Amino acid sequence: MTTSATGVTTMTGAVGTAHTRVEGRDKVTGAARYAGEIPFAGLAHGWLVLSTVARGRILPVDTEPVLGMPGVLTVLHHGNAPRLDIDYIGMLGVPPDPTAAVFQNDRVPHAGWPVALVVAETSEQAREAAESLVVTYGQEPHDIELSADRPDAYPVDGHMPAVTEKGDLEAELAASAHVVDVEYTTPEEHHGMMEPHAATARWDGGRLEIVDSNQGTTWVADEISRMFSLDASAVRVRSEHIGGGFGSKGVRAHQVSAVMAATALQRPVRVVLTRRQMFSLTGYRSPTAQRVRLGADSDGRLRALDHRSLSQTSTVWEFVEPSAGVARVMYDADAHRTSNEVVRLDVPSPTWMRGPGEAPGSFALEAALDELAERCGIDPIELRLRNEPERGPVSGLPFAGRNLAACFREGARRFGWAGRDPRPGTRREGRWLLGTGTAAASFPSGALPSTAAVTAEADGTYTVRIAAADIGTGARTALTLVAADALGVATDRVRVRIGDSDFGPAGIAGGSMGTRSWAWAVTAAAEELRDRLVPGGVVPPEGITVRSDTTAALGALAQKERHSFGAQFAEVAVDVTTGEVRVRRMLGIFAAGRIVNPLTARGQLVGGMTWGISMALHEEAVRDRASGGLYGADLAGYHVATHADVPTVEADWVDDPDPDDPVGIKGIGEVGIVGAAAAVANAVWHATGVRHRSLPIRPDRVLEAGGPGV
Repeated sequence: MTTSATGVTTMTGAVGTAHTRVEGRDKVTGAARYAGEIPFAGLAHGWLVLSTVARGRILPVDTEPVLGMPGVLTVLHHGNAPRLDIDYIGMLGVPPDPTAAVFQNDRVPHAGWPVALVVAETSEQAREAAESLVVTYGQEPHDIELSADRPDAYPVDGHMPAVTEKGDLEAELAASAHVVDVEYTTPEEHHGMMEPHAATARWDGGRLEIVDSNQGTTWVADEISRMFSLDASAVRVRSEHIGGGFGSKGVRAHQVSAVMAATALQRPVRVVLTRRQMFSLTGYRSPTAQRVRLGADSDGRLRALDHRSLSQTSTVWEFVEPSAGVARVMYDADAHRTSNEVVRLDVPSPTWMRGPGEAPGSFALEAALDELAERCGIDPIELRLRNEPERGPVSGLPFAGRNLAACFREGARRFGWAGRDPRPGTRREGRWLLGTGTAAASFPSGALPSTAAVTAEADGTYTVRIAAADIGTGARTALTLVAADALGVATDRVRVRIGDSDFGPAGIAGGSMGTRSWAWAVTAAAEELRDRLVPGGVVPPEGITVRSDTTAALGALAQKERHSFGAQFAEVAVDVTTGEVRVRRMLGIFAAGRIVNPLTARGQLVGGMTWGISMALHEEAVRDRASGGLYGADLAGYHVATHADVPTVEADWVDDPDPDDPVGIKGIGEVGIVGAAAAVANAVWHATGVRHRSLPIRPDRVLEAGGPGV
């Protein structure tokens, strides 16, 4: 608490204290409206028509009967839709995803590809007409089979190099006392956020406005302006409240088709995706086939590490799930090789999904480390501690903090690891076999250039404007705390406005970079404003505004390995009669920078760990070989962990501020899921004595694998 020269008492030190969401009441009372709920005068509704074949060409689209149906306004398809420009590099430094560039030709690259948009006065009319539209196809043979031995696999650079290597791998493996050479697989997995994708497009005074649910209004505005060859100033995107994204809410077919229809009709058009449509239109995590080879001396120190990951991509967009990337950070060896490869198939395009690369990659790597610990006769935690690298194993750069050992030591103490009998299949309660497992976690800690504006209002309050996206993480609340501390005022004197591209460029909500990027910009603007305010001075009626831009500051950062880390622990019970696996308890201890709001931070970490349970035991999208489509493409057929599946899940952290960040932030959105599935899988081995190298660990797989007492 501080008192100014004018006698005004303010509270400081908001960062680090638990704070309920500033918009929490609005959300639970329904006052907060999401993209599909905001009313517009003269609103029309679009409904996408998706292909029923997995590969081929669109032949006649018989629109005449549909155009005569009640309320139908237009039908857009490849024969009448405007041409789009996709020959550019966007703000994220990559070409646009052609998946969003709908109705540009007659090709069908996968089942569920958008072939038309029916627009009508009501959503019911649009849906009925869309389901009545007759589309004829010239069907061609399709290929949807991913396997580890595909001869057409090839390496792909994504946001990291495809291949890294050093040393003589075969020689070091041959010289190793203990060798692990195993393959792991993970299935296709899908985003399952509460709020479906929705967008409304309208022209207002010659300017295009999109009200959307996305992970970055600046990003969407930039992509849309380029696709439609518009000036950047001619596009405004708003996204105030978002009901989850997990990587899927970028630029998609529904926004692009809504803009097309609004342009054609010159009235607002809304397109909302159904849950079933989301399974083919909004991306997913590719299945992976991973081979891990580890060679170690008799004392468990690694001599060789080889991690190859194979994933699938579509024929229209080359996206790689970089699962081998996690090995480039976690462990070093004299011979070290990693490779991320893909196979092009007639499937929808994969995309970013919580912990992209690290989530499936950590399952394979951390399960292999557990197998190596068994071969060496060394405790799994001790094996990891013996292989702690001093510098980046591939980059050679120093770590900007690596407190993984502290996470393991604190986690082991709290979990009761010291009393663990290392022998598998020895603990039993009635028909339940019990086991415990652990795994390490890491995720990069980055930041994107962002701008922010902070205004001192005449009434003594402060308004922060930044094009941030709160996709459920509590970013709006975190930025309120950060601004209050930087200004030296109480949190109730700060109002944070977000989700509007007119506020200026800002980084996306993704890669655990959101709050770190935005807080940096808000802090810079707020501190400059505080320094400019004369103690006891009068703020003019129009206020005083300071704008920041972090581009130069981020560019000046020294090159280091920047990551959040964590240690995951799980206890499971396996039913010997049914094969059911139940997670009894989980503990995660993380080193993830300075924690801005412990309340929402713990929710993020527990949410990630819960998703790890889901990944280990439930989630699995299966494609039909005949149709190329998914079985059960909905939340009835695609199983996720529910409340009954989630036991005691505890998340905590060690002190770990980043000295190079003005607030000390690293990032927590992704690291909670990393290693969680591996900890569960390792616990299942400890319970049963059988390794499960393919996720999910279903009851039928447990029974088929057998083991002591199963």
